[in-house]
Amino acid sequence: MHRLLCQAIQARRLVQFTYKGTTRVVEPHMVAQNEADHYALSAWWISGHSDSGDPHRWREYLLSEMSGVAILEQAFSGPRPGYKPSGGQKFHRVVCRL
Repeated sequence: MHRLLCQAIQARRLVQFTYKGTTRVVEPHMVAQNEADHYALSAWWISGHSDSGDPHRWREYLLSEMSGVAILEQAFSGPRPGYKPSGGQKFHRVVCRL
């Protein structure tokens, strides 16, 4: 799955997947290990289920909880506000990033 997500990041294309039983669409920005050493996708949420109900914002998705990952035709322009290419304090061992 790392490879597919990294392809989407490099091409700046939206990704659709199922996470905890619901469909999500995101702008993928980074695949890295999180604070608990689990591989995760850092992405800007576009549509689909949201537990918080907040409009578009940063989300973290554990790769182990994702299924049905598909790269969509729709592209995005680049990093969203607040993006930290270094991973910041939350992410380390970056696999790929914008």
